[in-house]
Amino acid sequence: MPRTSLALRRCGGVLALVAGGVAGAQTLAPAAGDAPLAPCDVKRPPVNFNRWNENWGVLADPCLPRQPFDGLKYIPLGADGLSYLSLGGGLRERYEHIATPLFGAGSAPADGYVIQRANVHADLRLGSYVQVFGQLVDARAFQKRSMAPPDQDKLDVEQLFVTVAVPTAEGAIKVRAGRQEMAFDLQRFIAVRDGPNVRQAFDGVWADWEHGPWRLIGYVTQPVQNRSVDSFDDYSNGHLTLNGIRVERQGVGPGDVSGYYSRYRRDSARFLDAQGDERRDVYDLRYSGKRGNADFDVEGMLQHGEVGARRVSAWAIGSIAGYTFAGTSWTPRVGVQFDMASGDRHAGDGKLGTFNPLFANGYYFSLAGLTGYSNLVHLKPSVTVKPLKVLSVTTALGLQWRQTTGDAVYVQSMAGVPRTAGQGGRWTGAYAQLRTDWIVSPNVTASLEAVHFQAGDSLRAAGGGSANYLGMELKFGW
Repeated sequence: MPRTSLALRRCGGVLALVAGGVAGAQTLAPAAGDAPLAPCDVKRPPVNFNRWNENWGVLADPCLPRQPFDGLKYIPLGADGLSYLSLGGGLRERYEHIATPLFGAGSAPADGYVIQRANVHADLRLGSYVQVFGQLVDARAFQKRSMAPPDQDKLDVEQLFVTVAVPTAEGAIKVRAGRQEMAFDLQRFIAVRDGPNVRQAFDGVWADWEHGPWRLIGYVTQPVQNRSVDSFDDYSNGHLTLNGIRVERQGVGPGDVSGYYSRYRRDSARFLDAQGDERRDVYDLRYSGKRGNADFDVEGMLQHGEVGARRVSAWAIGSIAGYTFAGTSWTPRVGVQFDMASGDRHAGDGKLGTFNPLFANGYYFSLAGLTGYSNLVHLKPSVTVKPLKVLSVTTALGLQWRQTTGDAVYVQSMAGVPRTAGQGGRWTGAYAQLRTDWIVSPNVTASLEAVHFQAGDSLRAAGGGSANYLGMELKFGW
C-alpha cells in the first residue's frame, strides 16, 4: 500500500485534515454550520515546452487535489518542502509523408514513415537555489528511406545540467552549466529544433543577471552533434562553437527589445561557393509586443566574417504581425508573415552572401520544412480560428522567391536544390497550408498538417516539381 501523509490546513477559518499520497487525497468536509472552505489558489503546472521549467513544489500544498502518480511528481526530501525530486516523461509519435523530397530534383524517392521520440527526466531541487536536471531521449525513425542526424538518436543524454540561482533585491543571478537546450525568441535562428525528431542541445555554461526590466545573458557553448551508431555516443567539440552575450529590456513602448552578439565557429564548412573554416560575427536585434488586439514580432540579423578565403557578408529579417477579433465567434486571428534572407549574388568573386540560419527550429515556415532560411523572400498571410477553446485551425498561403538568382533554392540543413544556383528566375513557388491543433487533455495534444507546394519555373527547370506533405502527430507528457 502507498504511504499516506497527513497534514492540517486552515481554509476559510476551519482546519481541514488532508491525506495525500500516490493514490490520491481526501479532505474531510466541514461540519454543518461551519464556514465554507476557501478555494485553493494553487494550480498544477502545465506540461512545459522546457520540462525543467515546471515547478512541482506546489504539490507540497495539501489543498491541491491529488492525481494518480503525484507521489512521483513530488518526492519531498526535507521537512521544509523546498527540496524535492520530480520524475516525468514524454512521448511523441508522428507519421509523415513527403511525396517529393528536394522537390523531386534529387534522387530521393517519396517517403512515408513514423518518427518517435521518447524521453524521461528527473528534476532535483535542493532548497530554493539549486536545481539538478537530467533527461534521457530515445528517438527512432521507422521506414524512413533517407536518414539525417536530426532523424534518429538511440538512447542518449538529452540534457544534464546544474543550475544555481540567487535572488537579488530586484531580480536574480543564475548560472546553468552542463548539457542544456537553448532557444531565443521565436526560434528563427537559435532554437531547440523541435520540428525534427532529435532536439538540439548545447554543452556549455549559461549565466544571466536580472534586474527590474533588464536581463543580461552570457553563454559559452559547443552544440551537441547527434550520432545513432550506439547508445550514449552524442558528442561536442571545439570544431563547432557558439559563444555570445545578450541584452533584454522589457516595457519599451508596447513591447520588449532584445539583442545579442554571437561568435559562430565551424571548421571545414562547405558552401556552394566557399569551403574552409567558417567564422561569423552575428548581430541580432528584435522588437516584439502587443497593443490591444494587435501583436507583432520583428527581428533582424547581420553576419560578417569569413569561410576559408571568402569574406562573408549576409543578413536576414523576419516579421510576424496579426490582429485577433476577440469579441467575435471563434476569435479569428488574421496574420501576415514576411521573411527575407540574403544569398550569394556572384560565384567566384571572393565574397559569400549566403545567410547561415545557424540553429533554426525546422518548422518556422511549416511543419513540412520544405525550404530553409537562406536566399529567400517569403510572404505568408494566414487566418486562425478556434471553434472550441481546445481546438484551433490555421489556413495559410505562402509565396516564395529567391533573394538572388545567383544562389540556389535551399531546403533544411542549408542543402541546395541541385541545378538551381545561377539558373532560372527568382520565383520559387507557392504553398497552401492547413493545420489543426487539438488539446485532448492537459497531458495529450494532437495535430494534423497538410501542405501543398506548387513549384515555380526555377524548380521545374532543375528537374523538380510540386511537393506534398502530410503530418499527423500525437504527444503525451507527464
